[in-house]
Amino acid sequence: MNSTEEEEECCGFEMMQKDVHATFLELMYYLLPSPYETQEINHLTLAYFVISGLDILNSLHSVAKDAVVSWVLSFQAHPGAKADLNDGQFYGFHGSKTSQFPPDKNGVLIHNNSHLASTYCGIAILKIVGYELSNHDSETIVSSMRNLQQPDGSFIPIHTGGETDLRFVYCAAAVCFMLNNWSGMDKEKAKDYILRCQSYDGGFGLVPGAESHGGATYCAIASLRLMGLIEDNILPSSASSSLIDVPLLLDWILQRQGTDGGFQGRPNKSSDTCYAFWIGAVLRILGGSNFVDHKALRGFLLSCQYKYGGFSKFPGEYPDLYHSFYGFTAFSLLEESGLKSLCSQLGITENAAMGL
Repeated sequence: MNSTEEEEECCGFEMMQKDVHATFLELMYYLLPSPYETQEINHLTLAYFVISGLDILNSLHSVAKDAVVSWVLSFQAHPGAKADLNDGQFYGFHGSKTSQFPPDKNGVLIHNNSHLASTYCGIAILKIVGYELSNHDSETIVSSMRNLQQPDGSFIPIHTGGETDLRFVYCAAAVCFMLNNWSGMDKEKAKDYILRCQSYDGGFGLVPGAESHGGATYCAIASLRLMGLIEDNILPSSASSSLIDVPLLLDWILQRQGTDGGFQGRPNKSSDTCYAFWIGAVLRILGGSNFVDHKALRGFLLSCQYKYGGFSKFPGEYPDLYHSFYGFTAFSLLEESGLKSLCSQLGITENAAMGL
């Protein structure tokens, strides 16, 4: 196969192939390909990409919702007794079945415990399929989530330790928002941590003093929006009263769209499908979507669209579930016909966010 044939094989369309993508996700719903075996620990996250993607594509009818609810709920960790809520552990959702294995004969735990990112994904899936979260024991999740917040306002993902950065601040904020219970975090400390992550160039790094990054910037802005600390569409209004330096942030964001139409996550990096969401969603929250060259961005995304469904990271490559999902969210932000509208700060459809 020559280079021209390979290119046609990967990206031979001039429009977004909604039905083909839905079939791609339906196949993933029933059976993940063998390359995903190494991602078993992230099984719930992969399921989130599939279920939320199908919802965006208006194809959730192919999902057995009751079975999905039972499956997702089976991942939640539960305390043995009410007093165990004070044992320092986090009773959220495990990422996979293997992470639920009991201790070995020597009492050594060989799993990763319940995880904050997996908890976000689990609750998001439940909202998407219409599970009534008000009937769920959310107090166990949020009260034990306090064990993850650090003195500086950041969060660790599991109670035994791990990285502390904006990714897990966002997960905590999203969990509190979806459960309508903010007792699981000290919002003031979290806010201060987020603000310390804004860099000199306007973007946000994952931790204070780190290089600005598209994903970290999304986590910062989406968290502040979920916490009610900034409003939607703050660009058209007076930005002088905002917590963040909005003009500097906007300047940094607008420099991320490349000559190929795509968005990069950092300066001097190639455009990448996923940043069409991470950067595009920030602009949507701020009210600055009109600054995007939509035609050029759409062209870049189509160059990453695979003939048999899904999106790749870069043009001409094969698709993966992660970049496919963020390709779908990007097209939703571009208001592609036939796709559901996206709740930018939650990463699920507006209908799911509102419980419709």
